[in-house]
Amino acid sequence: MPGHLFPAVELGKLLVAQGLKVTLVLGGEDNHGAGGLLLAGIEAVIPSLSFHCLPRATLPSDVPTAAGGSEARLFGLARASNLDLRDFLRSASPAADALVIDFFCGSALDVGAELGIPTYFFLTTCISCVAFCLYQQVIHEQTTLSFRDLGGELLEVPGLPPIPADHLPAFILDRDSLSTKFFLDVSERLCNSHGLIVNTCRSLEPRATDAIVSGLCALPGRRTPPLYCIGPLIKPDEVGTESHECLAWLDGQPKASVVFLSFGSLGRFSAEQIRQMAAGLETSGQRFLWVVRRPPGDEHQPADDLDSLFPKGFLRRTKERGLVVMSWAPQREVLAHGAVGGFVTHCGWNSVLEAVMAGVPMLAWPLYAEQRMNKVFLVEEMQLAVAIEGYDKGMVEAREVAAKVRWLVESDGGKELRQRAHAAMRLAKEALDDGGESRTALLQLAREWQNAGDS
Repeated sequence: MPGHLFPAVELGKLLVAQGLKVTLVLGGEDNHGAGGLLLAGIEAVIPSLSFHCLPRATLPSDVPTAAGGSEARLFGLARASNLDLRDFLRSASPAADALVIDFFCGSALDVGAELGIPTYFFLTTCISCVAFCLYQQVIHEQTTLSFRDLGGELLEVPGLPPIPADHLPAFILDRDSLSTKFFLDVSERLCNSHGLIVNTCRSLEPRATDAIVSGLCALPGRRTPPLYCIGPLIKPDEVGTESHECLAWLDGQPKASVVFLSFGSLGRFSAEQIRQMAAGLETSGQRFLWVVRRPPGDEHQPADDLDSLFPKGFLRRTKERGLVVMSWAPQREVLAHGAVGGFVTHCGWNSVLEAVMAGVPMLAWPLYAEQRMNKVFLVEEMQLAVAIEGYDKGMVEAREVAAKVRWLVESDGGKELRQRAHAAMRLAKEALDDGGESRTALLQLAREWQNAGDS
């Protein structure tokens, strides 16, 4: 899962810079191909940061292939890798002083306990999602209903704005589903760990951070482990992207005039939704850079056949103020470009952090997983985004796209949103500077592990 791997690599680099030796263990991954080349390149440049790929795991018999969705399968495969992880850690020389595990690898807490290795979670989501995950056990004991039964009823969680129940991830909406059981198990395991390392900074989410630290999110009587906010960690500039056509195009656009639309590696829309988006962008009259993926089932069409995706003549009519690129653009570099004045995003946390670090205001269009929750936090709590209405109705109409894009670029409200985005950027960068909260938390962790190795 690239969205989890890249922040882990960046954390590893920071720990290596503090004199630690770091090994990233990948479970059931193929270490060949482009991904393997990337990891091998990192190892060559940073010898103290290495990678170990466990054998590919077999899905346990109690996790049916068709049951619980992909999330349940991820939990199941991670659990199936525990024996291989234990064997690797036992053979490691020198012995590991700490084990840092991903959210989906919560069962590895048992391996750390068996081997006497302090075990921490590294969570690549926002603090608010962590707070909800901890509090999910409390909600589970307060009601016998599924979240699905609650519809749009607002859930009250310490440190968070009210969350509509239908904005929770689909894989935990059914109380008795396999995925929900796994998530409740992880909620308990978070409390049993030695600490929670989160890719964010306190300044972005102070209320949620304080609620967790104060013990308000865990079940009564259950400990809350130490919290380490060490972010925002985002992908570094990618070699070779400076020649991408979209960056050259942005060079010719006025400052903060371009709205950038990109929806992550899994973000696809129906043919009709793409046409509605195109019509809205054209009607808005604003400059735009749009990363487009073909609709599901249409991937076999030639990559350069763009006209068939849009209303007739769209590309010709908008060529002076818009650029469409297929499938991928160097997102971090685009957001950091001075010509970009807004970001229409699916609300994936890595994308949000890239926008924060660039000081770019957002229009929220969540698609899947925890993104609807992130939208609530971005709009209601952080106030760094405004929602594009209709995302939860199956179709966002052209007039809504046009109105929100125009509002973002031209209105006083859009200007205020941009000012808040710049303020958030300054605070996030201060957190990473020497003496900043995130930097201090990272150094504290590194010292703890160094001292454990010396003892």
